[in-house]
Amino acid sequence: AGMNGTAIENFVCVIFNVSFMNCSWHVGRTATEDTQYFLYWRHSKKEDFIECQSYINDTCGRHTGCRFQNVTIENEVAYFLVNGSRSGQNIHISDYFIVEKLTPPLNVTVNCTEVSHTCRISWQRPRTSHVKRGSCFKYEIVIENK
Repeated sequence: AGMNGTAIENFVCVIFNVSFMNCSWHVGRTATEDTQYFLYWRHSKKEDFIECQSYINDTCGRHTGCRFQNVTIENEVAYFLVNGSRSGQNIHISDYFIVEKLTPPLNVTVNCTEVSHTCRISWQRPRTSHVKRGSCFKYEIVIENK
């Protein structure tokens, strides 16, 4: 439902530092200055949708993003809803996705021995908002000789 060309475009949400989420989008191709968008999300089907409390606006005052705090996602799924209106008519709705920027691994330690010319490097996996399995992570170590 809704008028073609009014749906938001390039919608993406990025989770960072485990519990903060920024969402952003571009207004629809046929969106006029009186078009307004509203973002809602929920972290499980059991929960009610929560509306954005901290919108980011463009120069026309249209919502083009949102900042969320204390975000948790269960079962690697989040549900988003963007609705709104333009001259009293509903906007078109489309699909969306989410990305998580991981923090670096924690408690990195390096123990080297001169006798055997070896080093042991260990760390704990990074904190995430929803990934529980350690096997989901792959690491790359770059060793620089200084």
